[in-house]
Amino acid sequence: MGSTDPDRPRRRASRPADERRPPARRKPAASRSKAVDAGSAMTSAIEQLARLLGRLPESVSSLKPTDAGWEAQVEVVELERIPDTTSVLASYKVSLDEEGTLISFERTRRYSRGMIDRPF
Repeated sequence: MGSTDPDRPRRRASRPADERRPPARRKPAASRSKAVDAGSAMTSAIEQLARLLGRLPESVSSLKPTDAGWEAQVEVVELERIPDTTSVLASYKVSLDEEGTLISFERTRRYSRGMIDRPF
């Protein structure tokens, strides 16, 4: 295997020798193996936000991966009222790192349960 066949055509470089592609930036294996999946990220967002707010989140309305980890929109009942349609809810933007640890959260909206989102 160490020798090459002189009759076999050699593969030419697709780029000139002076034009080199920068090496791919890969994360260390240790951090890649700790990355959480979508289900774990959603559970982590709910649990950590509940501990911080002292209220149990009602639902996760969105979850998307980001360069830094995950971002979720979590709905929380802030004020329970009777009838239930008048209860006040809040939507929180929750940022998680790749391991599922909460980095930040921010209340982005307050609304009553009976409100319907209307298109503009």
